[in-house]
Amino acid sequence: MAEFDIGKGKTARRAYGFDDIMIVPTRRTRDPEDIDLTWEIDAYRFDLPFMASAMDSVVSPSTAIEIGQQGGVGVLNLEGLWTRYENADGILEEISTLDNAASVQRMQQLYEAPVIPELIVERIAEINAAGVVSCAAISPQRTKAHIDTILTADLGMLVIQQPVLSAEHVSNNDSEPLNLKTFIRGLELPVIVGDCASYAAALHLMRTGAAGVLVGVGTGRASTVRTVLGIGGPQATALADVRAARIRHLDETGVYTQIIADGSMATGGDVAKAIVCGADAVMLGAPLAAAVEAPGRGWHWGVQSVHPTVPQGGRVPVEPVGTLAEIIHGPSHADDGSVNLAGGLRQSMAMCGYTDLKDFQKAEILVSQK
Repeated sequence: MAEFDIGKGKTARRAYGFDDIMIVPTRRTRDPEDIDLTWEIDAYRFDLPFMASAMDSVVSPSTAIEIGQQGGVGVLNLEGLWTRYENADGILEEISTLDNAASVQRMQQLYEAPVIPELIVERIAEINAAGVVSCAAISPQRTKAHIDTILTADLGMLVIQQPVLSAEHVSNNDSEPLNLKTFIRGLELPVIVGDCASYAAALHLMRTGAAGVLVGVGTGRASTVRTVLGIGGPQATALADVRAARIRHLDETGVYTQIIADGSMATGGDVAKAIVCGADAVMLGAPLAAAVEAPGRGWHWGVQSVHPTVPQGGRVPVEPVGTLAEIIHGPSHADDGSVNLAGGLRQSMAMCGYTDLKDFQKAEILVSQK
């Protein structure tokens, strides 16, 4: 593995993002109708390998239901506006009208309201009642405080997430740190953990017994983690490193851990590259925030954008490009790949001759010359 001298006392590896690589077609092609995009995680089977990111600008109970009906799964933020306010729609409307200069401070104030356990139960129940798989995200700092409420609500899948997650979260404010290995093994529902961007971190997270690992640090459009904290990693390399960790974990335990690419994907081509680099599924934020039904109303922001002391993102504008159904399944009238993400992935697989996602991970890639 090539390393480069940064100076006399430091070396670094070269890393690649999706813009740096291309998928190489094989000698065989397929009919798009023959392509299987189904994704399985634990006991659940989805028609598409798409998760909607746990952002208030992307997922509300109603959009979680719509995304589920389209074949994916929407992840509701259990520390977002929907569990802090009964009238979350009104708060989202206010946010959409804020002046840019005042938006960060006002949004910090809005997110200071306490999480209401009864609203957690109510929101999850609404999604369950629609007959789709409910999925919700919470930070490790608040997981133990709300886990009984989450279990009472009969959540389908749980995501324990923060920009960088370790297998053991330690806090001076908590005499018993959240040890994911013991915590996850005590739950009956599948748990996805993340985010991470390295071989070692991913291997530790896989050893917790998690059903899936999120990969991506500082990669989303609304994230400024790279500039505020100076951390991150280009997605193509991060996924390839985590893929290697999964191979080792599989050899050691016989357990296959799902890899979910989180961030840096704006088009169907990006999604295809994520799968080839090792992802089993993708978590989408900004592309779905561009839906006309998106609760952000033309704006997009992440959880860390409203951090009370160190905001790591901003409220960014997004131009609506179609309905959720059109963004996911088409038809598309744009030539930039931002609409009909499933169709783009399907066409890429067909042109490369692979019929399912696992096989597509075997495709060859080349690094673009610059």
